[in-house]
Amino acid sequence: MKKHILYFFTSISILSLILFLPIFSISAQSLVQSQEWLLNHLSKNTRLTKYTYQVVAIYPHDPQAFTQGLIFHEGFLFESTGLYGESSLRKIDLRTGNVLFKKKIDEIYFAEGLTLFNNILIQLTWKSYLGFLYEVDTFEQIGSFEFPYEGWGITHDNQNLIISDGSDTLRFLDPKNFLVIREIQVHLNGLMINQLNELEFINGKIYANVWHTDLILIVDPEDGQVIGWINLIGLEEQSDLLKNVLNGIAFDQTNNRIFV
Repeated sequence: MKKHILYFFTSISILSLILFLPIFSISAQSLVQSQEWLLNHLSKNTRLTKYTYQVVAIYPHDPQAFTQGLIFHEGFLFESTGLYGESSLRKIDLRTGNVLFKKKIDEIYFAEGLTLFNNILIQLTWKSYLGFLYEVDTFEQIGSFEFPYEGWGITHDNQNLIISDGSDTLRFLDPKNFLVIREIQVHLNGLMINQLNELEFINGKIYANVWHTDLILIVDPEDGQVIGWINLIGLEEQSDLLKNVLNGIAFDQTNNRIFV
C-alpha cells in the first residue's frame, strides 16, 4: 500500500508532510458526526490559522501496521503499532517502508503513543496504565512506569512529557519520576475538545490528532487554547485507503516536515 508526501501551506508558511494511514474500519456515522461538529466550530473562528494540503509524492508503508505513535529520528521513522497480540515497536526505512527492526510487545498489551526523550524511547499502553522505556539503538527495555490514566498519545517539550488519554485533558509529567506536574484542557471558544489522540510538539506548540476525524489541532501548551488547525479531509478519496483513520504525527525539524 502506498502513502503520500504532502505539503501544507498558508500565506505565511509551508510545511511538508508524509501520510501514514493505518488499517482500521470505523463507523461512517460516528466519523461524520464528530468531524462535522468540530469542523463547523473551527471554520467559524477566522482568527485561527488553517492549513490545507497538496499531494506531491507516494511512499510505502506496511498496511497491517495499526499506527499508534510515530516519531522521526536520524533519518528513520520509529513507530508504535497497536492491537492486542499485534502490538510492536518498529524502526522503518522511510524511502522503502521496510521494517529494519521490530520488537513484538507482549500480547496482553495494546501499545499506543511513542516519543523519544533523551535518547530513550517511551511507549504507552492503552488500558494497562503502564508505559515502557527502551534504548533507542537496540530496543532493549530498560524500564517501565505506571500512569493512572489510559495511554493514547505522548510527546514532550524538551522538559516534560505530555500525554493524552482520549479526553480533553493533556497532562504534563516529570520525566524523572513520571508524576503529573500540571494539566491543561484543550478548548475552542469555551468548548472543550475531547478524543485527543496522537501528539507532537512542533515549534513550541502541541499538534493533536482528534480521533474519528481528519483534523489536527494546534494547541497553545500554556492554556490549552486551540490556535490553529490542519484540514486533512479528502485524503482518503485521493488514495486506496478507504475506511481508515488518521493516526500518528512526527516532525522532521531539519527539513521542516510533518509526517502523519
